[in-house]
Amino acid sequence: MPDPTSPRDETRIRIVTVAAELLERGGAAALTTRAVAQAAGVQAPTIYRLFGDKDGLLEAVAEHVMGAYVAGKAATVAAAVAAGVDPVEELRTAWFTQIRFGIEHPELHALMSDPERGRRSAAAQAGWQVLRERVVRVAAAGRLRVPVDRAIDMIGAAGNGAVLATLFRPPAERDPGLPAAMWEAVAAQILVAAADEGRSDGGALVAAISLRAAASELPALSDGERAVLVEWLDRVAIALATPPAS
Repeated sequence: MPDPTSPRDETRIRIVTVAAELLERGGAAALTTRAVAQAAGVQAPTIYRLFGDKDGLLEAVAEHVMGAYVAGKAATVAAAVAAGVDPVEELRTAWFTQIRFGIEHPELHALMSDPERGRRSAAAQAGWQVLRERVVRVAAAGRLRVPVDRAIDMIGAAGNGAVLATLFRPPAERDPGLPAAMWEAVAAQILVAAADEGRSDGGALVAAISLRAAASELPALSDGERAVLVEWLDRVAIALATPPAS
């Protein structure tokens, strides 16, 4: 592992930090090689040597900013678990936080929305893991009506769409109620309403999803038995959540 205090690493950190500040203040247009080099106190060739090109620098900046943001999200989940915060309400709050972050950081959102970049980004993958933890908490509470992976994909797709639709419009024409409307639409599809808990319709699906979410904590099972149980519950949940072919 390279020494994080080496001159090369210190220079890299300094460049990424000032580039993130320039991006925050002036957007992608402000992130010129000359501006970054001047702000970091280095020569332009240093940036090319460390990052390859401007796209490489942008990716490093995105990873830096997203890494800090995701670390904050993980801490929020841990605090919510410790405090016994309602998992559905915590997920709802996180939705609006994520939408606001995407709208306030359009360049970063565009970068991280690229599937190839997202797959190779440690920060993006960590962000999806935080979302998974939130959704699993909802499932364990018996409040999820679709399989965890489907809920994650629906939340991600709807959130990404809400951000893109907002950014597409000039600020004066944006609909401030869109994030709330999108949340209500997604919530209606993935959540069991509190008033409906215990009802028989959809009970088998909700029970399978809830037990699957708690599988890692079930006692008296060997690793092999637990793996088989998880496989069975996944198959049951997917089958129950899939409408019959017409």
